[in-house]
Amino acid sequence: MSEYAIELEQIKMVYQDAKKNERTVLDNIALCIRKGEFISLLGPSGCGKTTLLRIIADLQKPTAGRVRVAGLEAKQARLSHKYGMVFQTPALLEWRTVLENIQLPLEMQKVPKAERRRRALEQLEIVDLRGYENSYPRELSGGMQQRVGIARALVTEPEILLMDEPFSALDEFTKERLHGDLLRIWRNTGKTIVFVTHNISEAVFLSDRVCVLSANPARLDAVVDIQLPRPREDAVLKTEEYFKTVSYIRDIFEEKYYENI
Repeated sequence: MSEYAIELEQIKMVYQDAKKNERTVLDNIALCIRKGEFISLLGPSGCGKTTLLRIIADLQKPTAGRVRVAGLEAKQARLSHKYGMVFQTPALLEWRTVLENIQLPLEMQKVPKAERRRRALEQLEIVDLRGYENSYPRELSGGMQQRVGIARALVTEPEILLMDEPFSALDEFTKERLHGDLLRIWRNTGKTIVFVTHNISEAVFLSDRVCVLSANPARLDAVVDIQLPRPREDAVLKTEEYFKTVSYIRDIFEEKYYENI
């Protein structure tokens, strides 16, 4: 049985426009992600991070290469609900309560009503929103809405959580609170997390490893092990080791980025 939650082998993605002109977005991406690991995919906006996440999720097919998720081919992993996905915006249904929004994936799986409610309430506890089950999205702050989105992704009990810049639209104070919430959820559930971001500081604070992607096309320029201690509290943000790690990754990113513009 593989120790890896996700295995990417020479992933390539080429788009073709109406005039048959080709543009390579991802080029020869190879990466293995261990079970229970917190990985960030870091790169400039538009470099192909979201495309790579969508390929892992079997929402796009790569032009070349192979993907295995939880030991399965990507399509089978999707059909077996091996992962949950959190998007940049929570995309909650405004006419449904918080509890009803969280239950939606279970409804699609035809899970009995009582079981749906029980599991949704469990997830509300995990994201620290118990008491808001009958609220509507418009009554919640942006950070609370995103926590509902995380609960909805977790309610199917996936092994893997795929997160596409989930905090990028939030203010710094809310973002810092959600960083702590996410690390607590990760620690308590043991999920594998793949987190897309263009924020170096965020990637360093959250991750076990940071995968630095170049642009035009995206290549895996570096995989940096983050040596900061766990559990990771806000005090880490003031340490010399944290600043050194952020600076080290910024140097890699800037060197490779400016080569390509």
